[in-house]
Amino acid sequence: TQLLAELGGGSVEAGRSLRLGCQAATFTYIMAWFRQTPGNEREWVASIYMGGRSYVADSVKGRFTISEDSAKEISLHMDNLKPEDSAMYYCAADLNSGLRYSESSRYNLWGQGTQVTVSS
Repeated sequence: TQLLAELGGGSVEAGRSLRLGCQAATFTYIMAWFRQTPGNEREWVASIYMGGRSYVADSVKGRFTISEDSAKEISLHMDNLKPEDSAMYYCAADLNSGLRYSESSRYNLWGQGTQVTVSS
């Protein structure tokens, strides 16, 4: 059973929008999105405490929004996409309370990833 399932992704032209969804099979304390390109470390994109605050990385602030769609589902709304946003996007979640929302080591559940490709 897959505990986190990502939805969405695909290929778009620069300036367009995409929505990524993530469904959890269990209740979680915090959910997040990370992205990774080949040869690089996983980069934090956004986090949301379920029923609480959300945070977005400075690199995408003003273009990306994270939202809680239900008790077990979140979305990442990506507007005005740029070629440098191309990456594998991963949904992450943690059942435990605490801070460190931008650190990948904090999360104990990970999705399989969904590819986003933005062409210029």
